[in-house]
Amino acid sequence: MKYFIFCMLSAFFLGTIFSEEQPSVKKNKSFDNVEIVYSVQGEKEPALVFIHGGFADRSFWKNQFAYFSGNHKVVAVDLAGHGDSGDNRSEWGILPFARDIEAVIKNEKINKAVFIGNSLGGPIALQAALLIPEKAVAVIGIDTFQVFSLKAPEGYYQTMAKNFREKFEATMKEMVQALFHPNSYPDLQAYALKRMLEGSPEIATAIMESLSDYDLAELAKRIDIPIRSLNGDLYETRIEENRKIHPDFDAVILPKTGHYPMLENPELFNQHLKQILDEFKTP
Repeated sequence: MKYFIFCMLSAFFLGTIFSEEQPSVKKNKSFDNVEIVYSVQGEKEPALVFIHGGFADRSFWKNQFAYFSGNHKVVAVDLAGHGDSGDNRSEWGILPFARDIEAVIKNEKINKAVFIGNSLGGPIALQAALLIPEKAVAVIGIDTFQVFSLKAPEGYYQTMAKNFREKFEATMKEMVQALFHPNSYPDLQAYALKRMLEGSPEIATAIMESLSDYDLAELAKRIDIPIRSLNGDLYETRIEENRKIHPDFDAVILPKTGHYPMLENPELFNQHLKQILDEFKTP
């Protein structure tokens, strides 16, 4: 009898697990006919549009779908040249990536969205909000926007482009290690590195070359909606300095967390992201 009850309970819980709704995978063409692949789950607006960082992919947002899709349409996009999306693009940079997001927004017929970008996804989120301001509720940067006015040293992006071209694997490994607190999350570091090494050295080089003339502070100045950051403490976030560029800026700093808080501590990350989203609720 006990065995029978155990089997029935096991069947119930397994059925619950395997019947749980999963995100749908969709495809859409961007402005230059490159195929963009994205995952979507939920229906309610404002939609949450998650934008990964450079050389990552939409799997970096895998812990956000179940948590947020009950109250939001959750969309995670593979930018061109990343993940499952096409790479037949001749022009790389912040604006073309933002147009990938614009294409997905239009394909999903989203009226209102919060743009949430990790790392390089932050500037892409700002640019996307500028492309379709009538749909943008807020921009939330994830371990990005530490200092709007910070400039890379002269020649930095050209040097990184050269390194990606000539020693792709070693350069990517060094970069990934610098994004975590020392000796932390070895399995997660291995996961991130594996995903990033699936990319193209040529595209990584082109992306780095494209970044030499973009100005984050100018993007932030042009935004007239709230900008928030949910950052790790690996690098300092200068809240007051950023408010001189964009007065409606604020940030939450997660302790003992690096560049990928949504993967390092997803439970805490989701809780804080929800609190930020609650700011933007209308009566």
